[in-house]
Amino acid sequence: MYRFYIDASQKNGDVIEIVGEDVNHIKNVLRMKNGERFVLCDGAGNDYLCELSEVREKTLMAVVLEEHESDTELPVRLVLFQGLPKKDKMELIIQKAVELGAAEIVPVVTKRTIVKTESGKDEKKLTRWQAIAESAAKQSGRGVIPRVAPICSWKEALAQMDKLEYNTILYENARGMQPTAEFVKTAAEKKSVGILVGPEGGFTEDEVVTAKEHGAQCLSMGKRILRTETAGLAMLSILMLTIECSEVDAELKSDAEKCV
Repeated sequence: MYRFYIDASQKNGDVIEIVGEDVNHIKNVLRMKNGERFVLCDGAGNDYLCELSEVREKTLMAVVLEEHESDTELPVRLVLFQGLPKKDKMELIIQKAVELGAAEIVPVVTKRTIVKTESGKDEKKLTRWQAIAESAAKQSGRGVIPRVAPICSWKEALAQMDKLEYNTILYENARGMQPTAEFVKTAAEKKSVGILVGPEGGFTEDEVVTAKEHGAQCLSMGKRILRTETAGLAMLSILMLTIECSEVDAELKSDAEKCV
């Protein structure tokens, strides 16, 4: 079923007014008619099953048939702190991170960042990145549109990381997978988790030391060295699967206890 995002202010009782680019998409691309159904999300975790009731020139009206909380969001807030990569790799990272359940993506300038940042261009990049996040959220059925934060310094990234409950810095020189396995298992029980990934060239030793001083666990992602666009997505994939399996285990345990 088609899925679109609205602002909470567009809802008035059981009626929602659709405005902006979605009007053209629904009316002229999908050619939807009165009576056809779709889902509208307020971007804050609420889903509305709606029926198109009126087609106007610049707006559409929809009637709410059902309302419920989105069931596609992870119970753990995952934040990806991504060292700025070269070229358009950031676009791929944002798209896939959203699909894998990240709640926020924070672009970070580290010592080995090659990309130059400029105020005017950075604002345009951020607008494009946020649009990519919204598109990926829509495609993957997310109930919340993840935020792409403004580009920040390493110091600012650590300050944001300090507000999270549990953190890791992925480092190619870390050894052993047992700490990684333990981290992932414990992360499923936390409220928020930060993942720090370096740019091409990775982190410097000083950055790793500083991150560890801020409580981040230095972890390996295996015997192979992963590219910057792969490492964070690999960890997000593992965390997503572990967290969702933990939810299933909890439900099965609850059902079993009820049968006793």
